[in-house]
Amino acid sequence: MTDWNQQIIEEFRRNDGTVETMGFGRGLVLVHHRGAKTGTERINPVAAIRESPDTWLIAASAAGADRNPDWYHNLLAHPEVSIETPDDGVVQVEAADLARPERDAAWARFKQMSDGFAGYEKKTARVIPVLRLTRR
Repeated sequence: MTDWNQQIIEEFRRNDGTVETMGFGRGLVLVHHRGAKTGTERINPVAAIRESPDTWLIAASAAGADRNPDWYHNLLAHPEVSIETPDDGVVQVEAADLARPERDAAWARFKQMSDGFAGYEKKTARVIPVLRLTRR
């Protein structure tokens, strides 16, 4: 895990889910997942959109990198995970990769939330995946 991720995780926990760094506010969740190959537990801060009381959307943007983030592959391999949320604490969820056109509608919501997502889309030729996390 990068030092930057660790700093964000610590700020999230220290401030009950609020992260002022880069203006994230209360727009992150901490995704607890297992490595697809190693099974090692990992945690990643990820921008999220609360879709309903029991669902969150997350985008595997990797800041516009040309490959999906490792956590995305981990969630596909082991979809039953937990998240730390600003409002509900730790929640057990199941991750599902959204297919088009549902993915496209969800991705549009991320671009509306922050211009950064539109910039990520311009930086890469890949289609940025969006996943739905549903409370179990």
